[in-house]
Amino acid sequence: MKISRRNFLTQFTAVTTGAFVFPRIRIQEKTLVCKIINAKVFYQNKWQNMNIGINEAGRLVINEVENYTTKQTYDAQNKVLSPGFIDILCDNSANPQQTYLIVEKYKITDGVTTALQMHGGQHEVKSYYDTFSQKQHYINYGVSAKVMNIRNQYPTLAQRYKKVEQCLEEGALGVSHSIEYQPTPFEEVLEYAKIAKKYNRTLFLHLRYSSKEQELEGVKEAILLAERTGVRVHIDHLHSTGGTFNMTKALEIIRSGVQKGLEITTCVYPYSYWATYIHSKRFDAGWQERYGLTYQDLQVVGTGERLTAESFAKYRKTVKLVAVPEGTLPLEKTVDLALKEDFCMIGSDGGIESEPNANSHPRGAGCFATSIKHGLKIGIPLEKMIEKMTVLPQKVVPQPLSDRARIVDGAWADVVLFDPERINGKANVSNPNQFSEGIMAVWVNGILSYENGRLLQKQGKAIRWE
Repeated sequence: MKISRRNFLTQFTAVTTGAFVFPRIRIQEKTLVCKIINAKVFYQNKWQNMNIGINEAGRLVINEVENYTTKQTYDAQNKVLSPGFIDILCDNSANPQQTYLIVEKYKITDGVTTALQMHGGQHEVKSYYDTFSQKQHYINYGVSAKVMNIRNQYPTLAQRYKKVEQCLEEGALGVSHSIEYQPTPFEEVLEYAKIAKKYNRTLFLHLRYSSKEQELEGVKEAILLAERTGVRVHIDHLHSTGGTFNMTKALEIIRSGVQKGLEITTCVYPYSYWATYIHSKRFDAGWQERYGLTYQDLQVVGTGERLTAESFAKYRKTVKLVAVPEGTLPLEKTVDLALKEDFCMIGSDGGIESEPNANSHPRGAGCFATSIKHGLKIGIPLEKMIEKMTVLPQKVVPQPLSDRARIVDGAWADVVLFDPERINGKANVSNPNQFSEGIMAVWVNGILSYENGRLLQKQGKAIRWE
């Protein structure tokens, strides 16, 4: 077929023009939701002045932050920016649907970005996560399999063991049991340890004894469980149960286990007094002799009321929290010794559950700010205290927290900005409902959620074992 010169040129021009016109390629712009500038950060094992970015996915950007455009710049004013604190021993298992936002409110104002109920927890884990995933949260949340509830619900050992396994399959973060409050045969506890090991979870234990004569037996039992099964064991609040009277020896026992290769950790809260429910077994007959206390020593948390024999009998029929006097747990003989150990972290064992006046230990609102102030007071470096509230808790719930608790490129942007000169927990026995001082700002999953006394957005997520 013949083609005229004019047609040939026309068609050739069209083809060649099309061949050399490339589609416009859109270069993705590097954009940050927020850039935190002038922050003091413990990064790569040294304190540095840094600018830290948060991207649109809620993740930290550490490298080449200057190459990004940003929607918002936040001046840290040379204050400390650290990973958000992780409370592994949050307590809110009694009535969470009605109280969870109050608990989270006082946690975030204490610098906590993740609160996990590893002392109490739930026995209907799927239902818990299904329900609470439909709600908004100030902070990240999660639960363990609560053996106390399971033992109350199921009469046979086979049913109990099966239920614990079901909880772990549904995402429970660990197995928790309080064998002082609910005495349980060793062989049964051993089986719970085996189940926890099977699922690579930690066994969290409130030890069996709190008396001067027997408390070390509880510590030895925890070590034996780890030896017999290889499970990670976390001993709850050692200074109030296990090391109240014999802390030096308790730490020696744990240290010996760690040196043998066992995974044993413990935690403390920086208060010289404990508080618990007056109806619990702790106040069974003989409590005065066990603890060297009188009725007048007991104080109702939230009101400051001192008890008498008559009011003690009355309150034993209720669910009241009572505190023992300051100095009952002398810090220099308990908490201070434990904090020097690398296997000891911070855990509040508390939560503020009501307003305007809570019947809750002040540790539910001020544990972490108080911990930093106290640690600095006794000479523990700030970076070590931060580690005890971030890295160490992450190690006992490793998989679900693998991309949290550190300031590294790509980690979730759970971070807290605080003033180390001003930080302090203000909550006390008479008035636990107080925000901590010195917590300037808190980001949860990349969103500024608290700033200078103001609660902002709710961005918390479920922490669940996948």
